Amino acid sequence: MGPGKIRRGSSPFAPPRSSDLIRFFVAMAVVAAALAGCGGGKDKQSDLPAAPENIEFSTPAFKNGGAIPRALTCDGAGKPPTLAWRAVPPGAVELVLVVEDPDASDGTFTHWTAWGIAGSTGAGLAPDGQFPAGLKEGENSAGKTGWTPPCPPEGDDPHHYSFSLYALDKGLTLEPGASPADVKATPKGALGRGTFTGTYKRG
Repeated sequence: MGPGKIRRGSSPFAPPRSSDLIRFFVAMAVVAAALAGCGGGKDKQSDLPAAPENIEFSTPAFKNGGAIPRALTCDGAGKPPTLAWRAVPPGAVELVLVVEDPDASDGTFTHWTAWGIAGSTGAGLAPDGQFPAGLKEGENSAGKTGWTPPCPPEGDDPHHYSFSLYALDKGLTLEPGASPADVKATPKGALGRGTFTGTYKRG
């Protein structure tokens, strides 16, 4: 074929085939999904059930909405915070604790679940996360039983760690090591709850 001549049907400006377009859009969708899953997102909501906000629940370790001290994270000793509660509603038999990070890239990460906490006292204190006798703990999202400290990926925006304490009018029959899903299904119809949040950022 001589110079300047183009074989029929072989134009360099021919439109892409439909199969090429499909592969292109699929690839772009995969990239978009990967970018959306990187790092911590903002304004993600917990899947815990709603309940009247009538329990005063807090920690002396940090202010509600404030930064969690390094000592309570994987960059420090990783011990659980001291927890305090009061004004538990009348009729409460048992309290259930759930701590989770809704900013985790793979979905909400459960850091701690616990139950078997007597609700009849109306007030209580758990120094360094040590509850009175009778406490049972569930499996966290790290596959271990009990507390696992905040440890977000380096470079992520601050992750939010939600601490929720529910008051139930009946005792639970869950066995120690119960899954996060099983524990989080129990507060439906709770008499009340208290919540506070801490944040942590690494790097």
